[in-house]
Amino acid sequence: MKPSRDIDRLIEIMAALRTPGTGCPWDLEQDFASIAPYTVEEAYEVADAIARGDRLDLKDELGDLLLQVAFHARMAEEEGSFAFPDVVEAITSKLIRRHPHVFGEARDLSPKEVKALWHRIKADEKAAKAAERETAGLPSKQEDQSVLAGVPQSLPALTRAWKLQARASTVGFDWNDARLVLDKVREETLEIEEALAGGDKAAIREEIGDLLFVVANLARHVDADPEGCLASANAKFERRFKGIEEALATEGRTAKEASLDEMEALWQAVKKAEKAGG
Repeated sequence: MKPSRDIDRLIEIMAALRTPGTGCPWDLEQDFASIAPYTVEEAYEVADAIARGDRLDLKDELGDLLLQVAFHARMAEEEGSFAFPDVVEAITSKLIRRHPHVFGEARDLSPKEVKALWHRIKADEKAAKAAERETAGLPSKQEDQSVLAGVPQSLPALTRAWKLQARASTVGFDWNDARLVLDKVREETLEIEEALAGGDKAAIREEIGDLLFVVANLARHVDADPEGCLASANAKFERRFKGIEEALATEGRTAKEASLDEMEALWQAVKKAEKAGG
């Protein structure tokens, strides 16, 4: 088996890995549920490569993500549900169907008209999907009529909070000023303080959750991605803490050998140097 630029070779390799008797024991024992966490992880690694601007890593990570698609499609083919070509057909059909202003006759639409058309097409797709399930003898999905329906449970919690609040805002359940949300942030910090004083761990966890939820809402009100904000904060913390370690290393010491006061002083020095450097 040799590498290739042809997608068919990836499908062949995946089939070989999943062939009983001659395939890979680890690959053979996997199922959709066991592979799903890897799929999510690979998507994050793609995003990480993009954030770092590393195109070489991005090429590799996109390959890893594509492998996940091939893996799921192979398992589906083995059980007779669908195969990789069906996945390709499904997404190409959807893209063509949802872009009649590009591939059809609905030309010269404004962005607002495109958005309205998109929603109409999605509604038609939902009806067609329900009919398809009925024809196939599959149980109909119990449609959740809530405004909040359809926000995936598997999203990162901060992103899901952002999306839930955005959905609620479509029916007017929202603050109309970011400063009002900031007031709510202050209120939640006071409630955490009260919970800490009471010593109730369950109450403390609940209040911390409320604070994070409101902070996500504050990010939404200023058009900031809360996951992106936290990712930037993580990167800043890593950078500054490594600065502490580097400063200690010049003295032949490690962070374990330094006091908290020493590390705090070095942290402030690193922070000051960063700001001075622009």
